[in-house]
Amino acid sequence: MLIKKKASWALPESAATPEHVYMNRRSWLKAAGFSGLGLASTMMGGGMASTALAAITGYPALRNDAYSLDRAITDEEEATTYTNFYEFGSSKNIWKKTRNMTTDPWAVTIDGLVESEMTLDAEDLVRQMGGLEERLYRHRCVEAWAMAVPWTGVPLAKLIALAKPLPEAKYLRMETFLDPDVAPGQKQGWYPWPYVEGLTIAEAQNELAFLATGIYGKSMPNQNGAPIRLVVPWKYGFKSIKSIVRFSFTAEQPVSFWQELAGTEYGFWANVNPTVPHPRWPQRTERLLGTGQRVQTEIFNGYGDQVAGLYADMSFDNNRTLYF
Repeated sequence: MLIKKKASWALPESAATPEHVYMNRRSWLKAAGFSGLGLASTMMGGGMASTALAAITGYPALRNDAYSLDRAITDEEEATTYTNFYEFGSSKNIWKKTRNMTTDPWAVTIDGLVESEMTLDAEDLVRQMGGLEERLYRHRCVEAWAMAVPWTGVPLAKLIALAKPLPEAKYLRMETFLDPDVAPGQKQGWYPWPYVEGLTIAEAQNELAFLATGIYGKSMPNQNGAPIRLVVPWKYGFKSIKSIVRFSFTAEQPVSFWQELAGTEYGFWANVNPTVPHPRWPQRTERLLGTGQRVQTEIFNGYGDQVAGLYADMSFDNNRTLYF
């Protein structure tokens, strides 16, 4: 079953996760008067929640019911302690290594082919893009594991509107911070640091493309990409770049981190495709975090109704690489 807008299929929130587990926690947080500032000192999945956006009240944000799920939300501890963040190493327990990462202040630069380049603090950037909302999305890693989580943030299209790109801008290039003293993985010279990812402008303007500042009704923990990260649920997880410091609008297609490192295995598009295996990971099924259940993977991770039109002029024959 493809994931569609609520008008055509979406389940009620109580069907996505047990009401007494998720709704009661949200209600308790509101009743207790917790804001982003109060939650910034709350331990989350063993890692510290980011303080960079703590001054922005609204956690938990109102849920946008147009984006729901056909599976249960992944347990919070599982989603916040089983993560990839190569800047800090290649193990999955990265949350233990990100505690010294400071996200307040956090400067974000918007440059390239735009009307006026700017550098803003992450908090100011989010304020200018408007109010936060919560969305339920699937997340599919190329390593064939998956989760379903409630992200808080703003549509990426709002950043594009703020940036006012010039007509010749065709791509959005995004870049992660570079600080080897904080992120020891960046001392490994064989990696092409800093981490870079990119989208076409059309992809970035798609309704699903999201800039997340929080998860599970709280500000983002460091290990999940604090203070601001990309979420593009129809693509493999490595496209959803974490801890972004730069958005650059370009005329040429950017070369992504993994594409530069291993171009025969990783390409620019990275759309989820169960019919084309990665050299190390078959893609027909995925393991759900928390339960271990294996389920069938869907083209575009189930979001074909929203994104297939972006690639209407591309060939999907069997000779295409995994990342078409």
